Amino acid sequence: MIRAIFLSLLCFALITQTASSAPFVADLHRSPVDIAVAQDESWLVSANRTSGTVTLVSLPDGKILDETFVGLRPTFVALAPDGHTLLVSAADDRQLARISVKQGKLVPEATIEVGFDPHGIVFNSQGTAAYVALPTSHEVVKIDLQKNKVMHRFTVGKWPRYLALTSDDSRLVVGQSGDGKVAVIDTTDHSTLFTVGFNGMNLGHMRISDDDRYVYFPWLHYGDNVPSPGNIRRGWVLGNRLGRVRIDEDEPDGIISLDTRGDAVADAWGTDITPSGSHYLVTASGTHELLVLRAPDLEFHTVGSTEHIDDELLADKDRFFRIPLGGRPLAVKAGRDNQTVYVANDLLDSIQIVDIKSRRVVKEIHLGGPQDISLARKGEAIFYDGDRSFDRWYSCHSCHYEGGSNSQIIDTLTDGSSATYKSILPLWELGSTSPWTWHGWQQDARDAMQQSFTKTMQGKPASEDDVTAILAYFNQLQAPPSPYVGKDGSISAAAKRGETVFNGNVAGCADCHSGPKFTDGEVYDVGLGSRRDRYEGYNTPSLIGLHAKLRFLHHGRAKTLKDTLTKYHAPEEVTGNGKLTDQQQSDLIEYLKTL
Repeated sequence: MIRAIFLSLLCFALITQTASSAPFVADLHRSPVDIAVAQDESWLVSANRTSGTVTLVSLPDGKILDETFVGLRPTFVALAPDGHTLLVSAADDRQLARISVKQGKLVPEATIEVGFDPHGIVFNSQGTAAYVALPTSHEVVKIDLQKNKVMHRFTVGKWPRYLALTSDDSRLVVGQSGDGKVAVIDTTDHSTLFTVGFNGMNLGHMRISDDDRYVYFPWLHYGDNVPSPGNIRRGWVLGNRLGRVRIDEDEPDGIISLDTRGDAVADAWGTDITPSGSHYLVTASGTHELLVLRAPDLEFHTVGSTEHIDDELLADKDRFFRIPLGGRPLAVKAGRDNQTVYVANDLLDSIQIVDIKSRRVVKEIHLGGPQDISLARKGEAIFYDGDRSFDRWYSCHSCHYEGGSNSQIIDTLTDGSSATYKSILPLWELGSTSPWTWHGWQQDARDAMQQSFTKTMQGKPASEDDVTAILAYFNQLQAPPSPYVGKDGSISAAAKRGETVFNGNVAGCADCHSGPKFTDGEVYDVGLGSRRDRYEGYNTPSLIGLHAKLRFLHHGRAKTLKDTLTKYHAPEEVTGNGKLTDQQQSDLIEYLKTL
């Protein structure tokens, strides 16, 4: 229903716009998340998260040349070696849009169905094929661009979001955010040559060095400690890193801590290297800045060796500096002159052109959007704001990735106890899923928000207006559509059988997971309590968006739905009405993935 309403509004806006306003859809935020820049830097194309469009911008004069719809929630745009063909991921439509830039216009050429939620894209050197990451199915697909269809599909680690490919097309690098690993894949048979593990999550964009020896990427280190002010300041809770992995051989990985004492970095996302190799560029989306590191004399360390940026590096303002950008800077591309940098700024609806020599934004190109910022949009900015945490180390998004959950179990300190680590609950449609916290003791949504700011983030209390705004954002925040449901709303025969099992008395799922959000809002003792917990029993969690989770139940020890139904929350132990057959269990899992 929401999808249909969005498409109707978008089509109406496109049809009714006047010639003087074209190509803008004035009342929709663009929220650019990624960019592709022409080889001669004459134009730039942005992939716009909230409008479902891509925008073509003339870089010499900053004018908007064209805009076209590509699908719901674009996540990435890649430029082919031919210099004019683009592929754009439309995650919620499970497709790629193939577009050409011709004479200042965007020319749609094909729609390629890939299934699931496509994210990162990389072309091969000839531009005849492309690899695409599918986080939800834990796969990468290879696209035949002569036939515009999937030619291979292979499984990798958990939540692959971004990719990189060596210049000879022999090795594909996959950033696996779900299991905190980087995998190096042999492209001849798609076998994994080796993986390098990091104790972290939220791996960002990937960039291979010109000599094909290393891949660089930002990521969020998880220190597995209680979020006290002392632990946060020491970097023992969450911290931002620039990672480096050797591609041509399996050797110890390297990191550079990006956080400074008392003024940390939050949510590193995009990365690039200047053409001369003189500087590494990293966007810190949570602290609204561009980080610039001088490359030739940069020393990488082994994982765990340091939680803060090197004092020597910090002391030299030419070796490391931070350029404030505002908003939520995401993708970054270095210009040919080794001085100009292009940044997609999501919350500012703009493309920023930064001069790293003068260390300032020299031009900002607004892509369109409403003149009046809504309450929910203000709340969205708070959600992504690392300034809300103690010493700026992390934001709400750091753990609730894009409103969902992450791959770790974390002690949020909001259950009245310490060292009781729990999986992160998604925030989708928060106002419709009361009560809150795993124990369900929290009946006041406004107080729950304050608890998050002051206990989990160890920051200052939010103003009443800020609490109202962030709740408005959460109340309209929806789970991504399940890729196990057809675009026409259909589900498989197995899932239909699973729905019957779900509602039956043997499984008894619907007894507690009832209603439109699949929760009755009650607290139950399901035999999984911990002596450290202050409260008894657990709140029935909503089952919406199960397909997008990696950990299940409060303790997060269940890594799959099968584990949940066999090891920790088996129906025969919950209802006492008998055991599911293997077929019933398989069908039930298929149904749960459609919710």
